Amino acid sequence: MEDLFCKDCTFYLPVDVFKGICKLSKEKISPDKPLCESGKQIPKCRFCKSYTAEKEYLGKCQGTILAYPDMIASKCADFQWNNQN
Repeated sequence: MEDLFCKDCTFYLPVDVFKGICKLSKEKISPDKPLCESGKQIPKCRFCKSYTAEKEYLGKCQGTILAYPDMIASKCADFQWNNQN
């Protein structure tokens, strides 16, 4: 399992590139802070079975559609959690 960070949490609210707010604690946090025990992983393309990484910040969904690994996939009809997560 890969490391999870606050930016991978449902409760993370981005303010800008360098900081965000935790919706639970209302604290200002860094997006790269490790996920806390109250955190809940949000569906993102990189966590999906259909996503294949091609470069560091780019991949493909189902082998044909360009996708970013950190793209939110909560509305994607084809999203399925990867078994590693």
